[in-house]
Amino acid sequence: MALYEHLLIARQDISAQAVDALATHLKTIVEGEGGKVEKQEYWGLRGLAYRIKKNRKGHYVLLNINAPSGAVIELERQLKINEDVLRYITVKVDQFDVSSNKNRRDDAETPRTAKPEGEATEEAV
Repeated sequence: MALYEHLLIARQDISAQAVDALATHLKTIVEGEGGKVEKQEYWGLRGLAYRIKKNRKGHYVLLNINAPSGAVIELERQLKINEDVLRYITVKVDQFDVSSNKNRRDDAETPRTAKPEGEATEEAV
């Protein structure tokens, strides 16, 4: 089975609970086709770069999927007919990232012992 990262944007006028129910429905589709959703991450309501179907904002959801290609085809077929979904993208990856959350990624890249810029060091004295 292959690894996929699937990101979808749902309409702004549905509730967060409805978005969670949509993600759970997608999870059952993938599991019905013999795959597994490794991680489900709700990113919240975010502004869009441009209007999509008269929406300025959208609910973002990321799914890390370990499934055969048939499961992804069925998943995308179901999303095409769902009116609550504005956009989606599925990308095949070699391995999943540790975290897709930007704040946690930035924290992991920055060493904890680094001093802020402009702070004097003892060696300069």
